[in-house]
Amino acid sequence: MDKIWLIIQREYLTRVRKKSFLIMSLLAPLLLAGTTVGIAKLSGSSDVDVVAVRDESGQQVLANLVGNDDVRFVPAAGNSLTEATAAFKKAKPKQHALLYFPPTFSLDNSKGIQLLADGNVSLKRQNNIRKAVNKTVGELKMKRSGLNQTVIENLSANVDMDAVDLSQVGGRKNNVGATTGAAYLLSILVYMFIFIYGVQVMRGVSEEKSSRIMEVMLSSVKPFQLMMGKILGIAAVVFTQFALWIVLSWGLTTVAAPLLADSMKKSPPAAAAAGVQEAANNRESATYDAAKATAPTAPEVAASPLDFLDGLPIGSIIGGFLFFFLGGYLLYSSMFAAIGAAVDDQTDAQQFMFPVTIPLILSYIVSINVIINGDPNGPLAFWLSMIPFTSPIAMVMRLPFGVPMWQLLLSAVLLVGGFIFTTWVASRIYRVGVLMYGKKVNYRELSRWMFYKG
Repeated sequence: MDKIWLIIQREYLTRVRKKSFLIMSLLAPLLLAGTTVGIAKLSGSSDVDVVAVRDESGQQVLANLVGNDDVRFVPAAGNSLTEATAAFKKAKPKQHALLYFPPTFSLDNSKGIQLLADGNVSLKRQNNIRKAVNKTVGELKMKRSGLNQTVIENLSANVDMDAVDLSQVGGRKNNVGATTGAAYLLSILVYMFIFIYGVQVMRGVSEEKSSRIMEVMLSSVKPFQLMMGKILGIAAVVFTQFALWIVLSWGLTTVAAPLLADSMKKSPPAAAAAGVQEAANNRESATYDAAKATAPTAPEVAASPLDFLDGLPIGSIIGGFLFFFLGGYLLYSSMFAAIGAAVDDQTDAQQFMFPVTIPLILSYIVSINVIINGDPNGPLAFWLSMIPFTSPIAMVMRLPFGVPMWQLLLSAVLLVGGFIFTTWVASRIYRVGVLMYGKKVNYRELSRWMFYKG
């Protein structure tokens, strides 16, 4: 055990003292926070799309079109589509699209509408314009049927529904968005750390084998002790970096969260807001205005940056994440160490890496599909979280949704058993491979190494 501890110290200190480790540990949270805030700022500060409308249908569509925070409608210049198109191209400030209603358009036959623009129109812009047109045509149809604005508003429904988890004490509200987001984040972290640091174990073993340092080291320690020392030493590096990221990210939360919250409050330009309000006022009845003016408004409550965590089983998420992350890392690192010992260069390692990484990739893809379109506690999710090669990702993705304790314990026992088995297999390959030079290795040769005596 003393020799393994010395190897752990060597692997840990060698990597932690590198400048690249310190730079990445300090800059990664800053880059993540800066990128998040920057994207939110750019998304929140986008201008409203200005769409010119040429209406030849005689259905008064233009007079009833109402914009919103994303799109604003203005009358097109000219007395024909040709003149409107020419004016659209020369418009200052620039208009984003020209919406044309042909003479054949009617409330009962909505075909023939054209959206003209210089270049392709983005899917988001098309959806915003289509949504506004559909709303206007629908309201015109209801108006034709004798329904006034007050009746239309009363018929509209906006149901607010809260999901409550009865497995929690007292029944706690379940935030589906936060739960799904946490599942994504945890799975990405597990996949990223297992793959990145597992490959580091493989490269470290392969480089020491190529430089013949292994021959000197094996004169003092056993192959199994050397393999375990490298795996555990790099595991300590992983947790050190992860702890630094958590501390720095927690500190940046108080700075980045207010900026992010401010950027999400989108407010349209004054001209767009005035145009929307003017069109809305022309269409609203006096009764609706009075009811809207006298309606009580709910007081605004300042939200905490960590309110999205409310309802999540934080204790089981943190504990389960650390265990399955460590277990998955140890399981896959032992196999990566065996690959590094079996090959002489990185090119030969690719043929052995692919079968090892397939379970990681498949578990990530299938688990995402199960969470979005299936049941996180269904049969497929259950079996993925029980198989040791897929449980580090599958179980971590299920943790935010709540997992029965017996399933957690069973999965943990199977993962530990899988780690012991893969470590035994890897050590049998490792003890032969570290001293095998200049020979092309295949799967048949690896199977022979497992049963060599001595």
